[in-house]
Amino acid sequence: MFQELKQLAPDAILGLMTKYRADTAAVKVDLGVGVFRDPSGNTPVLDAVRRAERQVLAAQTTKTYVAPAGREEFNRAVEELVLGASHPARRDRRARTVQAPGGCGALKVGAELLRAAAPAAAIHVSDPTWGNHLPLLGGAGLRLERYPYYEARSHALRFEAMLERLAAADPGDTVLIHACCHNPSGADLAEPQWRALAELLERRRLVPYLDLAYQGFGDGLDADAAGVRLLAERLPEAVIAVSFSKNLGLYRERVGALIVVSENAERADAVHSHVLQIARGIYSMPPDHGAAIAACIFADADLSAAWHAELEAMRGRIRQMRALLASSLRAATGDDSFGFIRDQRGMFSLLGIPPAAVERLRERHHIYMTADSRINLAGIMPGNAGYVAEAIAAERNA
Repeated sequence: MFQELKQLAPDAILGLMTKYRADTAAVKVDLGVGVFRDPSGNTPVLDAVRRAERQVLAAQTTKTYVAPAGREEFNRAVEELVLGASHPARRDRRARTVQAPGGCGALKVGAELLRAAAPAAAIHVSDPTWGNHLPLLGGAGLRLERYPYYEARSHALRFEAMLERLAAADPGDTVLIHACCHNPSGADLAEPQWRALAELLERRRLVPYLDLAYQGFGDGLDADAAGVRLLAERLPEAVIAVSFSKNLGLYRERVGALIVVSENAERADAVHSHVLQIARGIYSMPPDHGAAIAACIFADADLSAAWHAELEAMRGRIRQMRALLASSLRAATGDDSFGFIRDQRGMFSLLGIPPAAVERLRERHHIYMTADSRINLAGIMPGNAGYVAEAIAAERNA
């Protein structure tokens, strides 16, 4: 059966992890893998998570299945966190939420829903986008199209080109949109741009598919969800994939959710039934432990306040490292050509240097990043920023 299967190349990120771990250099820097790191280089378990986990384990009496939709208290809290307590879609019962195994699980279930609803429709994905978007969406059988979003060499958001391309999309197509902290560019839409996008989607009858993987890592929980809330209010339908890997640090627990907003409550119930059937066919039941922790934090005022404080500290660290690397690069290059790093949001930026320079940084300086020159700012430390900056300055045009 398996004789015709050929060895596949490793996933770009996973392959980079393997190379970094095998590197025996005394000084090496990992800017590739997309996880948050504290100033010691550790990806910590949040104190709010530890406290909630103790409560969950102390109260737990069974390990039986929860339900295909997951924990109802988790789903309600996620819906409120993402859309807001008084959002019209919630008031009119147009929103339905199910727990999913991480943001990837939510994206996959959402993709299967889109294919079931409109198998001939295309899904338009930003150029560039997160590497796993294409296999997750294309693997569901969706027809992929690209729209211009960001030019790495000029560090420019291509918003007018984006609108022009989407204006030519067919009614009923779906548009995948990074809700905040765009991965890999770090360049987000401003409020007027969100409003212009909402007007175009409404006029062209396009359905937004919002990927909210970094809520709280940009400007705060509410600010980072503002675009999502706007589109869910303006448009009759929207799909939202949510991840809690980053903002709760629950990476390995696989905690996510899928929110679907429909035209009315009756259609929302119908859509919900399809989502549950799709989930049943992929993984049957979602994992519970991480969602139970998250639900405990959301429901407890003290734990929620502690989480908000920790999230603010993580966001602050990323901003500080953006400023530090930008200033270090200015000192190393003698110009402000990397000043865009300081002004962007979230963990990622694209340096805009060629793949050959990326390879030299890895081979000569043991600095690891993806081939497109995406860097994770959480890998920058006060002790390595100068080293990284000097290496980039030396190799960017060598």
